Amino acid sequence: MAVKIRLARGGAKKRPYYRIVVADVRSPRDGRYLEKVGTHNPLLPKDHEDRVRLVEDRIIYWLGQGAQPTDRVARFLDAAGLLKCEARNNPNKAKAGAKALERIEEKKAKVEAAAEAAAEAAAAPAEEAPAEETAET
Repeated sequence: MAVKIRLARGGAKKRPYYRIVVADVRSPRDGRYLEKVGTHNPLLPKDHEDRVRLVEDRIIYWLGQGAQPTDRVARFLDAAGLLKCEARNNPNKAKAGAKALERIEEKKAKVEAAAEAAAEAAAAPAEEAPAEETAET
């Protein structure tokens, strides 16, 4: 049986509260679980001691039994010093998409056209305004 250490959501709408549970991978997110091994309250400040609570000896037991933590739980365990979580690197995440690149190219073309128009206007000799004539009658 494949086992995961994951989050199970609770709480009201827009007021999340998570249980850190050990569950079979086939069970639903908020469904049946084998054991509750902690809690996570994301509404508390990051430095608050009750934001993440872990039952460390049970987590160590389940990790010894082959339970795999999810990414978020692995970060919690890394912060608690129970598991070494390697930093992830996704260099493609910061790259702009095709549409964004297209918009950037259009914007560059507009800026270049405006710069050329300004250069032409500056290079053309300035025409003098005709002097006003006063009619003496």
